[in-house]
Amino acid sequence: MNSLVHQPPQTVRANGIELCYEIFGDADAEPMLLIMGLGAQMILWDDDFCRQLADRGFRVIRFDNRDIGKSSKLSGGKRLTALELLKLRFLKIPVSAPYKLSDMAQDTIGLMDALKIRSAHLVGASMGGMIAQEIAITFPERVRSLTSIMSTTGNPRVPPPTREAAAMLMAPPVTTKPEYLERFAQTWKILRVGSFPEDEALDRTRAERSFERGLNPAGVGRQLRAILASGSRKERLRSVKAPTLVIHGTLDPLVRPEGGLDTAASIAGAKLLMIEGMGHALPIPMWPQIISAIDQHAHDGRRKAAAR
Repeated sequence: MNSLVHQPPQTVRANGIELCYEIFGDADAEPMLLIMGLGAQMILWDDDFCRQLADRGFRVIRFDNRDIGKSSKLSGGKRLTALELLKLRFLKIPVSAPYKLSDMAQDTIGLMDALKIRSAHLVGASMGGMIAQEIAITFPERVRSLTSIMSTTGNPRVPPPTREAAAMLMAPPVTTKPEYLERFAQTWKILRVGSFPEDEALDRTRAERSFERGLNPAGVGRQLRAILASGSRKERLRSVKAPTLVIHGTLDPLVRPEGGLDTAASIAGAKLLMIEGMGHALPIPMWPQIISAIDQHAHDGRRKAAAR
């Protein structure tokens, strides 16, 4: 390992906006981009999770999506209403949005361009998985392998979130630090489904770090609109040629397990890893299984690319 093992966060211009990113691992290692989910800053790819991937021989790049953390804040778009969701679900009336997942895919490509990365392994969680899918569809030459974690295709036939998870998603935003710390703990209790003491012990520190980097409730609302306005990728995913791994928890209350099954069924040759007892989170006890699967898949992808 050389002196470039961990670079502090930096900001770069990409697709007309500023994106904040951070790199773990050697400069000459294979690039792996970690794409986070709805309302989640890049630091929710835990530092140790990133280091463990870097130790497997990858140059791991995590970044704040637009409208979150230290990346550019956009504007427009009112807070989503329950009526809009009902109209979308039952009357198929689309939700309006200032931008879509395709724009967020362009952001990721812009970041790769700025870092002079021709192609990378893409690992996306939740909304990040949707963005990674969009990249694999639209920019196939930029994707060495695709890992879609706790994500879905946008297919409206996939069951909706549980009532508790949906209520959490639609809860009015909080602004003070004590409220945020309490909401963070409540949210992850719902998403993790079950007791994970190692993670619960870190929740306060993780929440404080997110709060200090800055909240943007309106931006989270725009990201949610982007997901809902982007429609289904199911048919378009049939064109994906990148070696694909789908990882999903059997207890996911937000993106139901059927979302992972539908993703794997929509991409030719996709591998599916269902993790028993995992909700909509990456709990520390499950890291060994998740990191090994990502590592193995990326190496399999490299062999297949070399054979083509």
